[in-house]
Amino acid sequence: MRAHIRRTNRNSKRSRAGDAEPTRLGGVPSHSLNEPVIAARAVERHADFVRRPLGFWSSAVHGLLGHLEAVGFPAPRLVNVTDDYEELTWVEGESGAATWAKVVDEEGLGQWARLLRRYHDAVRDYRAEPDAVWSRGRGTGFICHGDPGPWNTVWKGGTIVAFIDFDHAHPGSPQDDIVYALEFGAPFRDDDTCVKHMAYPSTPDRRRRIQVLCDAYGVAVPANLATLVADRQLRDGALVADLARRGLEPQATWVREGYLETIRRRAEWSASAKL
Repeated sequence: MRAHIRRTNRNSKRSRAGDAEPTRLGGVPSHSLNEPVIAARAVERHADFVRRPLGFWSSAVHGLLGHLEAVGFPAPRLVNVTDDYEELTWVEGESGAATWAKVVDEEGLGQWARLLRRYHDAVRDYRAEPDAVWSRGRGTGFICHGDPGPWNTVWKGGTIVAFIDFDHAHPGSPQDDIVYALEFGAPFRDDDTCVKHMAYPSTPDRRRRIQVLCDAYGVAVPANLATLVADRQLRDGALVADLARRGLEPQATWVREGYLETIRRRAEWSASAKL
């Protein structure tokens, strides 16, 4: 049964990181399409719920979360909306940087892929309103998670239990999310980054990991995968640039610190990978 959602009028004012360089697309958003953010507003945990600032995409995401609740998919539940904030149930377990190590071994990699497939099956028949506003624009159709990296999973011990952070859900195709997962699951990073920042004990066998992830999901390895990953990285860079122009954090800080150049270099590396 779906939780009762309250809407109140309050003028009140958890970030889960990825690797050592910024990888998450999400951040602390403005609640208006054109309103600049003067300073980043904190994400706060209160007992069994989390209070997060609203983004211009929040209404569309709330509809998605309501559907996921109705079909029983493991994700945060929306319980309250104010003028400035949303309140979501807290999903107990490990997430953020700790989860890189969870997907290094093939068992964890497979669990992650199967949860992504389960999410895609859960939303296959869902359709948002035609004019729904997402972080990447307007529209409906198949709704990708948009940011299904390891840091946006929750684990209890060695078992994956949920996806979180749907801020960058968007209309697309299942392959959009699969390619994104393969970027981080292969991973499409140089050997030094894999060992220093992504919990690998040694150079990963990328070809095998790509096959393991695709087998667990139940899909053939996409053709021209390196090109697809590089294209996705550049599109993610364009999203970061757009959110930064709107004044959103942390994207505005990332751009000031040269993150777009980092993304460009990553895309070059990916495009040249013989995978």
